[in-house]
Amino acid sequence: MRNVEFKAELRDLPLAISVCESLGARYVGLLEQTDTYYRVADARLKKRETVGEPPEWIFYERPNSSSPKISRFMIYSEAEAQERFGFSPLPVWVVVRKSRELFLLGNVRIHLDLVRDLGAFIELEAMVTKGCDEAACRAAVAEIRAALGPILGEPISAGYSDLLAEASAA
Repeated sequence: MRNVEFKAELRDLPLAISVCESLGARYVGLLEQTDTYYRVADARLKKRETVGEPPEWIFYERPNSSSPKISRFMIYSEAEAQERFGFSPLPVWVVVRKSRELFLLGNVRIHLDLVRDLGAFIELEAMVTKGCDEAACRAAVAEIRAALGPILGEPISAGYSDLLAEASAA
């Protein structure tokens, strides 16, 4: 699977929620998530635990870029992850805890994230499908970015795991 992703600092969470609502985005809910990242070669692997949901393992590859980028990923259940990655414990790299306000607008997931020890961020993810090619996904992300422009901070090139690891090393 592939999606177009964009991430930036968020200056005003309540205003971002209002803008999402004014755009007609559908509010899905507040998700409390813990992402445990593991060291694997040439990619990223995290176990996502969301309160009230079964855990899922996400294996992905994406470049670190502050502009919208393509992410290639696979999602595994607990049993599938054990089959794919083995039964021995993997080396934990970093743990990211966040509260995520989730909105959907067309094929774009809008994540308004409060990340423990890092701050507030927005993440846009547009799924590339047969009905929505990469160009259409990039256009949808650009439209939402434009609407949110005044409340976006600096674009973020790295993932929360990278930012948290960097902050804890300092």
